[in-house]
Amino acid sequence: MTSAKVEAYIAQLDTSDTIKTLFRQYGVGYAWFAMGTVTFAMLATLLSQTIVNVAIPRIMGAFGIGQDEAQWLSTANLAAATVGMLMTSWMTQNWGIRAVVFWSMVAFFCASFVGGISPNVEIMVLARAVQGVTSGILTPLSIYVIFLLFPFERQGVVMGISSVGVMLAPALGPTIGGMLTDSFNWRYVYFLCMVFPVICIPLVLLFLPNRDGPKPDIPFDWLGAACLLVAISLVFLGLSNGRKEGWGSALILSYFAGAIFSTAVFIFWQLRNSHPLLNLTIFRHYRFVVYSIIAFAFGAGLYGSTYLIPLFLQLVQGLTPTDSGLATMPAGLLMGIVAPLCGRLSDKYDPGILIGFGALLFFLSFYLMVGSDANTSFWTFAWWMCIGRIGIGFAFPTMSLGAVRSVPPEIMSEASGVLNFVRQIGGAFGVNLSSLILAQRTEFHLDAIYSTQRFDNVATMEALVVLRQRLIATGLPEFDQTMVAMQFLARSLYAQASVLAFKDSFLLSSFLFLFILLPAYLIWRSRPPQ
Repeated sequence: MTSAKVEAYIAQLDTSDTIKTLFRQYGVGYAWFAMGTVTFAMLATLLSQTIVNVAIPRIMGAFGIGQDEAQWLSTANLAAATVGMLMTSWMTQNWGIRAVVFWSMVAFFCASFVGGISPNVEIMVLARAVQGVTSGILTPLSIYVIFLLFPFERQGVVMGISSVGVMLAPALGPTIGGMLTDSFNWRYVYFLCMVFPVICIPLVLLFLPNRDGPKPDIPFDWLGAACLLVAISLVFLGLSNGRKEGWGSALILSYFAGAIFSTAVFIFWQLRNSHPLLNLTIFRHYRFVVYSIIAFAFGAGLYGSTYLIPLFLQLVQGLTPTDSGLATMPAGLLMGIVAPLCGRLSDKYDPGILIGFGALLFFLSFYLMVGSDANTSFWTFAWWMCIGRIGIGFAFPTMSLGAVRSVPPEIMSEASGVLNFVRQIGGAFGVNLSSLILAQRTEFHLDAIYSTQRFDNVATMEALVVLRQRLIATGLPEFDQTMVAMQFLARSLYAQASVLAFKDSFLLSSFLFLFILLPAYLIWRSRPPQ
């Protein structure tokens, strides 16, 4: 690459002197080297968000915990990521891209090691939270780096390619986690995560730029971060324990009251602080608000599905962790193919149309899952997931690029962080509410089914007679036959209630994506002049 071509490329960018020097050292290809390094680091942290989901049934058995406690392995990760995303802008300005990615990889390595050797679930949840913080810090960097290293007319294509990591990691995480869980044990889903920082750190030192210019005198908003963390923690504690403690109990009401108070203090402080953690003035831009609503809904749907589907495949269909993970692989690979193509479309077609089409595909995917049961074939369920992941491939690159372009250039870097914050907190709510709805609907259907199991119910009595006859053939003593038959019937009824609860969860998720059509229409209506 001649120096004239390099200088011509640099002339199209609004970037720092340090980055210009690296372009002159490595050529125009440097943009892809740096982008690949950041994307690889982000891929590692995003993979950790869902790789554990497929191992949750094994972890529940290992530590003797229920679903209400196990869901914190996902919720803590996603909730911590929301705080990390708002730290990115301050850390990048004060430390530089190289230091941010380097220390994030170090923290991710240590958290993965602690998670793998955790003696109890509390330490494991803490390790998952640290993994989540690093994920939150790195995710907005990919969009920020695109605007630093690529000219305007190529940003849509690059956004589509980088979105492959954002979407493939949650999709392929269960596949890899299932293989590790079956071949070794569930602890290896953490140990695998330690490999990525070892590969990534040398690339960081080689390709990513140091901070350029004098260090800005910008204090970190510790009060804002503390209020946000407390608010998120309390609202999820309330949602997680509401069914067990009672929604009207003093404990649950105090959780929600504390969350409301912390949120109010956070908003008040952000509006008064000269260097806020979350620049709320960005929500003055109408199109960005609409994109944020879409991001929240898609985050809830994507991460809620990656939590529900592995549970359904293992608990209802009886698949191994490996097989349940493999069921997600075709969808993940197809999404990786679709995303770059849709990134190119986002430069040519109205984003409202592409987002609306993606939402319709995701709605169709979940609506088809409502008809699933223990006898649904492997490839049928895999095909239904493919439909939804194609929808994400259409929506995600378009949503990210459109949101950042909907604000003035001077706050584009903040916009990427805020959008990812909204998407991530939507994901945390998606996992938490999916777990809550699944548990409540299981209880509802179980009570309804049990109410029909009386001694005057002919079908019940016939089932018990058949069960006892089969137990007689096994040589079981007559004293134990009735008790064992009753226990077997109870387990069968619980399985039936669980299937109905999953159907309800899939149906509610499908309605969520119908809701996205409204903000997608508003995006189309409010499109700026060509």
